[in-house]
Amino acid sequence: MTKQPIKIIVGGAGGRMGRTILALAHRDPALRIAGAFERSDHPVVGRDVGELIGTEPVNVPVHPDLRECVRLGQVVIDFTHPAAVPQHLEIALQARRAMVIGTTGLTKSFRVKLRLAGRKIAIVQAPNMSLGVNLLFQLVSFVSARLDQRYDVEIVEEHHRHKKDAPSGTAIEMANLAAKARQINLARNAVFGRKGLIGERKSGTIGIHAIRGGDTVGRHTILFLADGERLRLTHEASSREAFGYGALIAAKFIVKKKSGLYNMRQVLGL
Repeated sequence: MTKQPIKIIVGGAGGRMGRTILALAHRDPALRIAGAFERSDHPVVGRDVGELIGTEPVNVPVHPDLRECVRLGQVVIDFTHPAAVPQHLEIALQARRAMVIGTTGLTKSFRVKLRLAGRKIAIVQAPNMSLGVNLLFQLVSFVSARLDQRYDVEIVEEHHRHKKDAPSGTAIEMANLAAKARQINLARNAVFGRKGLIGERKSGTIGIHAIRGGDTVGRHTILFLADGERLRLTHEASSREAFGYGALIAAKFIVKKKSGLYNMRQVLGL
């Protein structure tokens, strides 16, 4: 018997990531674009998805509200805005649809709601969905646990001028993993940039720095700096397809689950 394609709904359809995911999904026979949505005042609302990705019409319009299309699909993929995600989660909960959330800048209070929602529906939430970055996360934990406090930790992330949140969710996750491996409290030891006469660097702190400019898709570096040597781990994305492929892998994973909150390392089996 022929396996039916997984029906996905893509949020943020007019954005860079939304268009990338739609284009990749259109080429994947295991997936079918069942719906797409954008904020109501976006110029792509009402247009056919095929027009957005440069193909023939696919007879799927961009809706101004997730409620109009949520029941058409099995999985909602959300790359929208942190202020919009809570409403999208509520809509998915009511319709009992799985979610893949790649939107960054989510609040701590919303993360509590996510855990509660995971009791009823299946959710993948991750600050970065690329395979390379999630392997980097593993390396950050591994190295941080094995290099002692003689090694200062600094994280530098670089993104295009249009990125709205800083530092990136990926940089924050790297800092969290390093702090956990070193058994320190990140909230007390994080240093976001430096300016003025600040004195010597305090042992155990983790520096986090954000660069914005140009069209950089994403570059993340963590440095372990000691007297006499330094170790630098870097991931650089040259295309948003790296994140798009990850989001679609997550959709294929989560559609098989009844409930639970998962991260990309669980999706990828890392």
